[in-house]
Amino acid sequence: MTVLLDTHVVLWATLNPGELSQTATKIISDESNVLLVSSVSAWEIANKVRIGKLPHAEALERNFMERMAEAGYTLLPLSIEVALRAGRLAGVHRDPSDRMIAAQALALDIPVISIDPKLDEFKVRRIW
Repeated sequence: MTVLLDTHVVLWATLNPGELSQTATKIISDESNVLLVSSVSAWEIANKVRIGKLPHAEALERNFMERMAEAGYTLLPLSIEVALRAGRLAGVHRDPSDRMIAAQALALDIPVISIDPKLDEFKVRRIW
């Protein structure tokens, strides 16, 4: 199974695995699954570390590429096509990170592991 990890799932899986649901933990720990991490998550984490909202994630942000490789995650760049799709998504939810992650999941036709029910507005398949 190929899944896209929402930003909070990347943070929890890396820094506080006890926050994950049993389903999320099972999928993430199954080495046969392909776990994608969006470049949007890298941007979101770096931005929140910079403004002081994620002080506990400073080491993760500083060594992001290495930590993702160690975890066995596959990094997913944001394409122009997906960026445009994100901007065009119908709905009132305005969070740009959520819109871009939803657009990536839709473009790849894969589910997102996320606790966030706001993603449902975009008709993504969400696993929690």
